[in-house]
Amino acid sequence: MTPFLNIERDGGIVILTLNRPEKRNAISTRAECEEVEAACRSLSRDDSVRCVIVTGAGSAFCAGGDLKGMRDKTGITGGGTGAEIRESYRRGIQMIPLALYELDIPTIAAVNGPAIGAGLDLALMCDIRVASEKALFAESFVKVGIVPGDGGAYLLPKVVGMSKALELSLTGETIGPAEALACGMVSKVVAPEALLDAARAIAAKIAANPPQAVRLTKRLLRESQHTRLSTLLEMSAAYQALAHGTRDHREAVDAMLEKRAPSFEGR
Repeated sequence: MTPFLNIERDGGIVILTLNRPEKRNAISTRAECEEVEAACRSLSRDDSVRCVIVTGAGSAFCAGGDLKGMRDKTGITGGGTGAEIRESYRRGIQMIPLALYELDIPTIAAVNGPAIGAGLDLALMCDIRVASEKALFAESFVKVGIVPGDGGAYLLPKVVGMSKALELSLTGETIGPAEALACGMVSKVVAPEALLDAARAIAAKIAANPPQAVRLTKRLLRESQHTRLSTLLEMSAAYQALAHGTRDHREAVDAMLEKRAPSFEGR
């Protein structure tokens, strides 16, 4: 069977493409969840990766869960009892936010089309979101009588604020790219044909910086969302000590003083 993820690499930039266009890239099985998790784990151990782009094949980014699977109690939602379904979520779809959201490498969602339910939450797991003019967004779990089971209740308020998150989650309504831009869900909207170029351009700017400093900065920003200021300051001091001790810090300072382009080694 064709892998759910198509993985491409261009230097330090990796593109992960959800590759089930015939199913609008819906996440249907535990095996697909495990594939995404395994890719993230592998990337996290590769110090040469500077940035990751996540996108979808075909017309959709990710249509979320498999409605037929929900009806037939197969795939991720398989199992007859509540306890079995709970374990299916914990050992399936919930592995993705734990792997993708916690990845130290910067991530960019290039949202090429509808990002619905778990598809929206997948985009929210990324650090930066760039949308095509054809993108649509919906936290639509309530429309099928369920709750956000993959971390959306944690992710959405942090991105758009509690009031907007409640509006989207309780109505299940679909919004377009203009509203997504206005509420801060995405940082840029571009023509469909320019989407990957726009994501690559951001990735290239990130990749041009010292990779250890980039990863430490991302971790500080992540921790700042649920940590006291005093605790974050302690972390910042420790991370700063690590950064000051790198060769790349010295190279960055020397290059700036010598008015030349730096050459970073990731050390």
